[in-house]
Amino acid sequence: MSTWLVTGGAGFIGGNFVLDAIATGGVRVINLDALTYAGNPQTLAGLAGNPDHAFVHGDIGDAALVRTLLAEHRPDAIINFAAESHVDRSIDGPAAFVQTNVVGTLNLLECALVHWRGLAPERRDAFRFLHVSTDEVYGSLGPEGRFTETTAYAPNSPYSASKAASDHLVRAFHHTYGLPVLTTNCSNNYGPWQFPEKLIPLVIQKALAGEPLPVYGDGRNVRDWLYVGDHCAAIRRVLEGGRVGEVYNVGGDAERENIQVVKTICALLDERRPLADGRRRESLITFVADRPGHDRRYAIDASKIRGELGWQPSESFESGLARTIDWYLGHQDWVGHVLDGSYRMERLGAASPA
Repeated sequence: MSTWLVTGGAGFIGGNFVLDAIATGGVRVINLDALTYAGNPQTLAGLAGNPDHAFVHGDIGDAALVRTLLAEHRPDAIINFAAESHVDRSIDGPAAFVQTNVVGTLNLLECALVHWRGLAPERRDAFRFLHVSTDEVYGSLGPEGRFTETTAYAPNSPYSASKAASDHLVRAFHHTYGLPVLTTNCSNNYGPWQFPEKLIPLVIQKALAGEPLPVYGDGRNVRDWLYVGDHCAAIRRVLEGGRVGEVYNVGGDAERENIQVVKTICALLDERRPLADGRRRESLITFVADRPGHDRRYAIDASKIRGELGWQPSESFESGLARTIDWYLGHQDWVGHVLDGSYRMERLGAASPA
């Protein structure tokens, strides 16, 4: 049985990855998470008492803790999901993003390097450090074209700049020290267990309550949407068969304008949970001032991971969104728990840095 150190494994993508890994079997997961506002132990409640999952409350920037975990558990791989991830929050307070995404990743790399060098030769050859990143590091596209693994970095928000820096550090540790790294850059994820500050769960919750549905600018910003279960499967494939030192873009081949996404959510909720007054939820859409520096379009070319590793998404945007809405309708207790008072679905990212 392999052992993996998964960082950020109580967050949205990391939590889904851990749940999937344990359900698939054959691996023991050491799950390190700082439990910031977006990390939720309830996501992992189904793993209580499972001997293949060990949760550790801590920060990737804590060198002593990371060294202890590596020495005690001797993992065969490190999968780094730990990150501050919301663009709007990075506009309000960029320093926290640099601390976690840049300084924290650097600490994790330094500790991983010492661990890797201390492994027996056969285990050293098999070890991997997989860094999970974002397509936002590439900046903004015009109406044509897609991001490839060789697209030049041009981050436009404090969040994407911090992730770009972490990507460069991962690359540098491979080319300078030989650490066997892999990097994935994904498009916008959606699905179960996502904190309701991101577009899809935010709109679901506000639409359920019959509240105004804020849409930035003209609503025509385009994102490529990726169901989180498909993303987790892609990460597994890269971990199993990816070429050391390589980058793999992961996308859902599902470009949609933001306004299309919101209207689709409205229609699906109208079918499942009509408003008491009979209004169509599309009437709740309210256009608001755009996000500062809002990238116009992202689109992923995922031909490399398809061609080399045989991965492709199993969910269309329509099927994945329907599954997501049904999950949130069935887990309103979880949503109520995470909306504990620190965040009430208010507008973020409209202010100057704190």
